[in-house]
Amino acid sequence: MKRLYNHILVTISCLLLACCKNGEVSNKYCNLPARLNVENVLQAPVLYTCCESMGEFCSITSDGQRFIFTDASNHTSAINIVGLVGYSGYTLGLSGYIVGRLTIPEMGEEVAKVVCYDRACSNCYQNYNITKPLVLRTGGYAKCNSCGRTYNLNDIGNISDGPAGRPLYRYRVSYLGQTLLIYNG
Repeated sequence: MKRLYNHILVTISCLLLACCKNGEVSNKYCNLPARLNVENVLQAPVLYTCCESMGEFCSITSDGQRFIFTDASNHTSAINIVGLVGYSGYTLGLSGYIVGRLTIPEMGEEVAKVVCYDRACSNCYQNYNITKPLVLRTGGYAKCNSCGRTYNLNDIGNISDGPAGRPLYRYRVSYLGQTLLIYNG
C-alpha cells in the first residue's frame, strides 16, 4: 500500500511539474488583481467600438476623476468614475487595461470574444519590476518604447517583434449585452 501511495505521489508531482514553466503555473490569465465594471459601454463610444468591432482595441486608464478610453488613433471617450455603479472597488491592473475584440476566435472557441490585457509591458515588469505602459498601434498591436517589443493583441498578446519573452498579462473579461466586466478570480 505504501508503494502505491508513493507511486501516486510521484505521478502527481510529475504532472504538476509538467504544468509549470520557469516555476510558474501555465495559465492564460495572470494572477494580478483586476476589477472594473462598466454597465453601459455606450457611455464611452471608443470602448463600445472596441467591444463590438473585430480587431479594434483601446486602452483604459484613469486620471483620478474619470476613466479614459483611448484607441490606436488617439480618439478618446471618458466616463466620470462616480458615474459607474460600484466604482469604489475598481483596480486597473499595473498600468491600466487594453480591451478589444479578437479578429478570429481563439482555439476551441466558436466566436471572436472580447479580451483584456494589462497595459504594462509584462517583460519590463517581470525583468525589472517597473511598469512601462504600452502604446497602441493600428492593426491590433501594442509597443513598449522601453524594451522595443511589439505585441500582437489578436494573437493572445504574444510578441510579434523584438526580443523573445513572455506574452502580455491577460485578465478575465465578460462582455454581455452592453456590460463589460474585467475581473480576476
